[in-house]
Amino acid sequence: MSEDAAAQDAAPADRPGEQLSLIRAAVRARPRAKAAPPPVAADLPVARVVVDVPLPHLDRVFDYAVPEPLSAAARPGTRVRVRFAGQDVDAYVVERASTTDHSGALTPLRRVVSAEPVLTPEVLALCRAVADRYAGSLVDVLRLAVPPRHAAAEKAAPAAPDEPAGPASGPVDEGPWQDYVAGPAFVARLAAGGAPRAVWTALPGPAWTRAVATAVAATAASGRGSLVVVPDHRDADAVEAALTEVLGPGRHTRIGADLGPAARWTAFLAALRGGVRVVVGTRAAMFAPVADLGLVVLWDDGDDSHAEPHAPYPHAREVLVLRAEQAGAGALLGGWSRTTETALLLADGWARPVEASRAVVRARWPRVVLADEAARPDEAAARAARMPAPAWRAVQEGLRRGSVLVQVPLVGYVPRVA
Repeated sequence: MSEDAAAQDAAPADRPGEQLSLIRAAVRARPRAKAAPPPVAADLPVARVVVDVPLPHLDRVFDYAVPEPLSAAARPGTRVRVRFAGQDVDAYVVERASTTDHSGALTPLRRVVSAEPVLTPEVLALCRAVADRYAGSLVDVLRLAVPPRHAAAEKAAPAAPDEPAGPASGPVDEGPWQDYVAGPAFVARLAAGGAPRAVWTALPGPAWTRAVATAVAATAASGRGSLVVVPDHRDADAVEAALTEVLGPGRHTRIGADLGPAARWTAFLAALRGGVRVVVGTRAAMFAPVADLGLVVLWDDGDDSHAEPHAPYPHAREVLVLRAEQAGAGALLGGWSRTTETALLLADGWARPVEASRAVVRARWPRVVLADEAARPDEAAARAARMPAPAWRAVQEGLRRGSVLVQVPLVGYVPRVA
């Protein structure tokens, strides 16, 4: 081969652009050295966490290493991110430990989502008990107990007070509880720091909200907190008005699924940080982190709204009963009548009845009369009529005082009665 031909064959390889491309390709192919992992925390280097993975066989705690830069923030109850099954998932730190039973090297925590310990030991124990009772997983219950975090609301929320809120001042007023046989004794035990449990059959009228507020005030007089759960937002509005009247403004907060994310997280933090010791709300409030819990109240436990539609489908009544037992708190399950479940609690001796005397019930409740019993002897034929004679007389007497409601079982009855 001539020298000119050899020079032509070698020229392309000697071009500066192609040489640079070869160098870059070699650099990209070179394996990058992994950064050294951060040192493990010197104090309590193991974090036991519950991962947010809804698989039944993973319903247990897992051990992770705590990097030294995260040691101060990764406290029990905080949200963290961990590497699990090849992906980053949410988790809660439930404990810090000095040793682990794991034989290999522990995977370090990825990061701390927030240094706020949103999962208290009391709520964690309650969630575990609810999961066991309903054959569910702990993480499913934790989703119901701790609302989604709102970072902006968390930064704007007031910090924890230097000292917890003290007992309510002034004497405890028995209020509407004077109309019930065991009512004054129930309020007195709450004010003295006791934990009475009652199934309350309320008298008709709006006074039930004032009775609830009075029981809460009696509990506050002993320096303890209260949790009130009602079926819907209308009942929550009524109870809030009564609490403001009895306790004063700023002594309670409201938690409910009807609130926006920011408002709900702010109310959650107010209870968590001890700014208030009284929480009222719907089913979403049954896990609220109330400090020094002394009383749980459930109104109208037979309402379907108290049944959680998400797994493991806990009922507010069962959650609050478990909570009262674990916290050693009093319990008040009230309504216009007793349900089968509250009757069973009375039969087992778990609670005591609180109800009005027979004379008060007859004076306050509307009278119910059967048409057959009210019919006169000369009205035997009218008993089979679509509207018996006693019903006609009741309508005529009622119209002298105001309006009359006639209720029929089916739509087809309406034109015939009209």
